[in-house]
Amino acid sequence: MRRSQFTQSKSRAVTRMILKTVCCFGIVLGLAVPLLAEVGDPQIRTDHPWYPGELAISTFPRLFATQAKAYRRVTGLRVDSDEQKALAAWFWRNAHYWHGSAGSQDLWGEGIARGKDLRLREYWNGLFGYGFGLCGTTHSQWTAEFNHLLGHCRARGVGAAGHNAFEVFLQGGVYGREGKWALLDHDLSTVIFDESGHRLLGIGELQSDVDRWIKRDYKPQRQRGWLVCGLHPNDGNSYRKYAVAEYLAGYDGPPPMVHLRRGERMRRYFEPGLEDGKTFVFWGQNYNTAGIPGPERSRTWVNQPDKMYGSKQGTPHRDGQARFANVEYVYHPDFASDDYREGVVQEDQRRVVFEFRTPYVIGATPPNNEPWGIYENACRNGLVVRGDGRCDVAVSVNAGRTWSESKTLADSLDFTDLVKGHSQYWIRFGQGAEQLANASLEIRTVCQANVAVLPRLKAGGTTIHYEASGKRCVSLGPELDLAKTSLIGSAFGEKSVTLAATPARPLLGIFAAAHVASGSPPDAKVRYQIEHSVDAGRTWQPLVRDWTITRRGNEPGDFWSQSFCYGSSAVTSSANQPIQIRFRNDGGKPYLRAEAHLMEHVRGSDPVKVTYDWADSTGEHRESHVFATRGAWRLATDQNVRTRWVEFEPCSASISSAL
Repeated sequence: MRRSQFTQSKSRAVTRMILKTVCCFGIVLGLAVPLLAEVGDPQIRTDHPWYPGELAISTFPRLFATQAKAYRRVTGLRVDSDEQKALAAWFWRNAHYWHGSAGSQDLWGEGIARGKDLRLREYWNGLFGYGFGLCGTTHSQWTAEFNHLLGHCRARGVGAAGHNAFEVFLQGGVYGREGKWALLDHDLSTVIFDESGHRLLGIGELQSDVDRWIKRDYKPQRQRGWLVCGLHPNDGNSYRKYAVAEYLAGYDGPPPMVHLRRGERMRRYFEPGLEDGKTFVFWGQNYNTAGIPGPERSRTWVNQPDKMYGSKQGTPHRDGQARFANVEYVYHPDFASDDYREGVVQEDQRRVVFEFRTPYVIGATPPNNEPWGIYENACRNGLVVRGDGRCDVAVSVNAGRTWSESKTLADSLDFTDLVKGHSQYWIRFGQGAEQLANASLEIRTVCQANVAVLPRLKAGGTTIHYEASGKRCVSLGPELDLAKTSLIGSAFGEKSVTLAATPARPLLGIFAAAHVASGSPPDAKVRYQIEHSVDAGRTWQPLVRDWTITRRGNEPGDFWSQSFCYGSSAVTSSANQPIQIRFRNDGGKPYLRAEAHLMEHVRGSDPVKVTYDWADSTGEHRESHVFATRGAWRLATDQNVRTRWVEFEPCSASISSAL
């Protein structure tokens, strides 16, 4: 095994001693503020041709550029029209998202897998925390991408026979100024061109002769290299029914952001099993395929995107063609210095409360091999606390409004059943920092992730690019119970609701979304607003102005009775300045849920050590490199590369930044 090519010049202990000296001089000079630093939004991108990682796809502009690059590399075509943009997005999603039953979230406060609507509809968490879902799930989430790619209400879910399909509204060229709906089904890997191959057809246009259009061997040249029903030849039977239009069926919340504190490391495993290869932590149906527990898919283009374009037979059945990945956070709060305060939301002499948030989803090791064992009690390994001190520990998933029953920490405690299926929690220790200093605390959180969004190494050498934006995200939702903690002056179910919060750090922006009972059919005249106020509601500024449910082109006979209104804006304010976010409409439509996410600027920025562990034709390897806020690193990977894990770990702050 190779040793790290980077050697730190000073140990963590030495650096801490010097920083304490700097702090002492600061006190003499009247600067008594603790010198804290943390890492906000660290991301990397490799030069892997298909799976470069989060820095290539973590915002819509980055994603669209990556999609266009892959599409042009494969087809030779420029992405310069509505149709080419849509096909590039469809090609990319086929290679990054697969069909499978995702674990539910407790969105409605009625328990996991219970409530008014169980479909996971948020785009980024769906892509990064899952990477799989049933037809209605993926297509609902996908509407948000096309709202950014093509424009407002330019995509919709469509009810078919035992299936939820997807259409986009294309304009220009052969689609004309008026535009037409076109089938763009990711879940069945299907697009269908007309007789001449000039344009894509919509589901409504297929109804007069479905048998002809769904045959793989019907004028295959018209398909421009895209096989009809690329996953299974019989999938096209779903298009015999054209039933329901679902407008604005999903939404996008905050982009995927990781926030790391000193003493914390985040390791992402590319295969199930964690370090020992035997610990399976997931959040989806347990198919238990080939003896490996958890979600998987046998027919998908994920992990074989190079075989999709020009395929004549579609995907063969292969057990475990796509499986889940894991993200493991391990946090050792350092009570010997002020470093532990980077993760603290509340503190006094009798307690310390830490917060945790992830763009992924906290998983579970179920107590049995049942398909939905994750929903049962006695799950393990999602959140485990270890320590030597005897103190009471409790967990909250609604920002401290209510707490679990306290348990005494003697050696280890497992809180998985309380946090599984969530992406955030608070954890409270019933002792002050001085008492906890000798407790050797370890907080270990294991999440599920989409393997297709992780940054892979490639053969023949790999270049890794790193950036850290210095931001972090604080969420007021999506769970109704969490949002209620911030609710003021109104109640869910009314035509106007307001959330309020006081950011602990300088505010940089807001993402907000609402789940609305908009009616069937939706009234295009109703206008929806999302506004914010930084002066206790005396004045309001728009986040979303005059949002409507725009209906276009031909429609089936029924509609989904709900929709989403969502948006974001750069909003700046100083730390500890209260802010309100208000949702309202002029049609009396009730708000079933609402959520907001605050982008905050972190205090300082530590360097980050990035470590890759991989195997190739020359053996097993592990190498590290330390980045500041951005930079590049070249790894000498050989042939037959298998990326096992990649890890981020903050280093001690540099002396220059402390001074």
